[in-house]
Amino acid sequence: MFLLNKHPAHRKPLDPMDAETLGTAAAEEVERFLSFRDNHAPTPLHALPALAAEVGVGAIHIKDEGYRLGLGSFKALGGSYAVIRLVLEEASRRLGRAVDIAELHTPEIHAVASEMTVACATDGNHGRSVAQGAQLVGARAAIFVHAGVSEERVAAIARFGAQMIRVEGTYDDSVAEATRVAAEKGWTIVSDTSWPGYERIPGLVMQGYTAMVREALRQLPEPPTHVFVQSGVGGVAAAVSGYLSLVLGDRRATFVVVDPARAACVYESARAGHPVKIEHGEPTVMAMLECYEPSLVAWRILSRVADAFMTVDEEDAVAVMNRLARPDGADPAIVAGESGGAGLAGFMRAAADPEIRDALRLTNASRVFLINTEGATDPERYAELVGMRPGAVATRTKGASA
Repeated sequence: MFLLNKHPAHRKPLDPMDAETLGTAAAEEVERFLSFRDNHAPTPLHALPALAAEVGVGAIHIKDEGYRLGLGSFKALGGSYAVIRLVLEEASRRLGRAVDIAELHTPEIHAVASEMTVACATDGNHGRSVAQGAQLVGARAAIFVHAGVSEERVAAIARFGAQMIRVEGTYDDSVAEATRVAAEKGWTIVSDTSWPGYERIPGLVMQGYTAMVREALRQLPEPPTHVFVQSGVGGVAAAVSGYLSLVLGDRRATFVVVDPARAACVYESARAGHPVKIEHGEPTVMAMLECYEPSLVAWRILSRVADAFMTVDEEDAVAVMNRLARPDGADPAIVAGESGGAGLAGFMRAAADPEIRDALRLTNASRVFLINTEGATDPERYAELVGMRPGAVATRTKGASA
């Protein structure tokens, strides 16, 4: 399924609050925060010249977030950043002075953090980031996971010392339960989705994601003409498109949001012209994107700056995982988790369809930018779908990074 953005706000300026959240000054501050992280390093940007020639575009580059901060996902940039910001703000309030990130590991700040509990619902990756952030600052974390989250992903979160709480039902059920329990216990919800009256913290999470876009623009030989980014509740798509629209202005790329067909809440919102909650159906293999209601903040941004919305099927996602693991020609091997290559899957489907290709003005001169949003965050599931262990794929990389 594919549709162009027909929303009345399309191509209108961002809401001033969103522009401030995702603008250059905020993104620079995110990078300053990251400079205090011991394991921070820019993630690779890979060129895929063989694939570009095959599908008839000028260039394809993919940012590989499987290396991000030891968590294997772009989510490492959001939840932990928001937790650190919230701890510093609480410390500033209690101490009666501005507290900087440079003071994060002082006894005074640790004492404040130790009295705080942060909580969230997660499909896996966001919870790991929140739990890691809490461990870094000495706060407690309570992470709510729904029935579909694998035991391997639960264990990956628990290793950061988080309290794990199982919830029956879907991701949306876990969001509701986390919100209810946090209100009852006085915990701070650090969610990557937003709802009426709850927007600032999800905005901070999205703000954290701008770091990977700033890195990519420095790494790319030229700004992209087309960007395809996958969407769950919409946070990463909104952060990437919002930042690019602010930085590139009239030169910004054509931006396409890609949903799993089985969890297409952003696509259906675009079709309706307003945020909608869709029915829960058969689970998607793209587990990190299995969301049934968009973030209000993300939708507000995407309604303005996304140019098109589309869906991909289960077999599309698995095919891309395998294509990246066993590349042709000079392309590097890339470990992409079940959700990591969904943006590439969307691009492949668009490039193969003459009508979509024409609607998006994809040509042999187009420069396409994609994000591998996660590596093999569930190695057993990855091996099942690809037929290789993640480590075996990594050794095949031919060093074709840009």
